[in-house]
Amino acid sequence: MMEILPFIVIVMGLVTGLGFLNEKVFKLTHEIGLMLLSVILGGVLLIIGVNVSGESVFTILTSVHIMDIEDFLLHGFLCFMLFAGCSHMHLRDFKEQARQVTVLSILATLLCAIFYAVLFYGFSLLVGLNFSFPMCLMFGSIVAPTDPIAATSILSKFGLPKKTGFLIEGESLLNDGVGVALFVCFSGMVTAEKSGGFFEVFARELFGAIGIGVAISLVTFLIFYFTKVKKLQIYVSIFAVSCAYLLCEYFDFSGAIASVVCGVLYATFIAKAEDKGKEWDLNEYDIFWKVADNLLNAILYVIMGLSFVRILQMEHVLILSLGAIAMNLIARAASVGVSTFVMGPIPDGFGRWNFIKLLTWGGLRGGLCIALAMSTKGMISSDQYCIILGCTYAIAFFTTVVQGLTMRKVYARMKCTA
Repeated sequence: MMEILPFIVIVMGLVTGLGFLNEKVFKLTHEIGLMLLSVILGGVLLIIGVNVSGESVFTILTSVHIMDIEDFLLHGFLCFMLFAGCSHMHLRDFKEQARQVTVLSILATLLCAIFYAVLFYGFSLLVGLNFSFPMCLMFGSIVAPTDPIAATSILSKFGLPKKTGFLIEGESLLNDGVGVALFVCFSGMVTAEKSGGFFEVFARELFGAIGIGVAISLVTFLIFYFTKVKKLQIYVSIFAVSCAYLLCEYFDFSGAIASVVCGVLYATFIAKAEDKGKEWDLNEYDIFWKVADNLLNAILYVIMGLSFVRILQMEHVLILSLGAIAMNLIARAASVGVSTFVMGPIPDGFGRWNFIKLLTWGGLRGGLCIALAMSTKGMISSDQYCIILGCTYAIAFFTTVVQGLTMRKVYARMKCTA
């Protein structure tokens, strides 16, 4: 098992060093810079390894193991990343666009997962991959949710209209929980293929996790509500999500679902208390979880970049990567297109086609997708796991770097043709 402290020192050194280099030299958006520079660094290290050892690229790649890192991500900070993504949502802000945000975060995410599953299942039959339809549904749920960190930091840089920008941010915040719920459902189907009893697996993982998340949140929020010590509010929230995740691990429930439940309930309880006239200063609490959210995603972006060479381990790497990216764009466009017919008025005077193009190209993927892909280890064969992880890396890299870097031009072209 990898020693935790050396791992933290190395990763934080890279986050700091690459972030500073990007700020002073390349001046890219922070998330784009971290991922792109990490990919370059990973490639350079691979080339150095080949030249120094004299071994082939294939031999070097097959000796690359990041299982300890994956274990650290899943059991070290996945729960905090999920809680952070939900806990600082200001739910009252969604009232004005509640219908649009709800349709995009729930319906569009569900449709995107299903459309992607259908496309990937047909693609797997075409190229001879051994993927069942439940596996494809699980894969679809992994890549369906958009990333709130990327949405707020990248898309906010080029002056989107207020309502449209808020709609994209609101969708990305809420569809994390939807994506995790879909993942638990579809991964239960995959597990049931081997062990049987889908409803038993689904009920245990989903409802057990919800029960623990609700119980822990109700008990710990009493301390959060009545304490006057600001730091204690932060401590109790950390305890709540880590305790819920640990209990789920013990009882074989979904710790990811419990983490999301805790985050959503804390945000809901805070909003209801404020609606009833509760006066409190949550500035330190909000700042802490926003910083934690950004830090954990920065760590994951660096690990994603360094581990990008894992894509090269896939057979038919080029066709699989390009196919995954193309199917992601098609599924996102189709899901947004269908959703526009039931979401009500399209904000800021966008035409339907331009709105679909904007949200399709602005549907950036990030840390949650990679974390969910990593959590499939043990559910499927090693070859299938490598394909899902590699294709998810390809989608996250393309949407963050390519779509993120070109989004300003896409939006400018829309304004010119409007």
